[in-house]
Amino acid sequence: MSTVSSNNIHLFNKSLRYEQPADIIKFALQLAKNPWLTTSFGPYSAALLYAVTKQDKNMPVVWCDTGFNTQATYTHANDLIGGLQLNIEIFTPEYTTAFIKNTLGEPTIDNPKHESFSELVKLKPFKKALRKYKPDVWFTNLRKRQTDYRDSIDILSFTEDGVLKVCPFYHFDDSQMLDYLKNHNLPVEFDYYDPVKALENRECGIHLPG
Repeated sequence: MSTVSSNNIHLFNKSLRYEQPADIIKFALQLAKNPWLTTSFGPYSAALLYAVTKQDKNMPVVWCDTGFNTQATYTHANDLIGGLQLNIEIFTPEYTTAFIKNTLGEPTIDNPKHESFSELVKLKPFKKALRKYKPDVWFTNLRKRQTDYRDSIDILSFTEDGVLKVCPFYHFDDSQMLDYLKNHNLPVEFDYYDPVKALENRECGIHLPG
């Protein structure tokens, strides 16, 4: 099989444009030596978790839990961890939620310490996970029309470190995601809030270059 490179990745994206998520995952797994999957247990997270682990039940799943998720998200996460028997490792901040709130305040977008908050609760745990797993293929649930950055990538893209990022549901809209979840009897949970993003059209930081 040909190797995906920065010179030919557009050709692979064109070829994969109308393939089903399962076929995209199968293609990427054939390229991977050390793949992983990251999740935030957001509303549509069950789709990617199900689709990938159906083909590789031992896929490492990484969750960077900020400690500021809603109770519904924690319930949703526990249901999926057990129901899909995820091979999951949870990375957390080095300080407690109470300590972070006391020293940095609430994680609102107008908090002048929001950048420090983001680094502490999301970026540092993610960097720790990266150092441990050293993935060459990264499955994630980014989709088109979510943010300007996500509009700029595609099904396949490369991180600055050369990791092949794979978004099997990239071209799915919300209604298609709901149909997929319904057809596979998977849960959806809309009571979700990412304190690092703070706003729906912002990035949490782990996907941005730099």
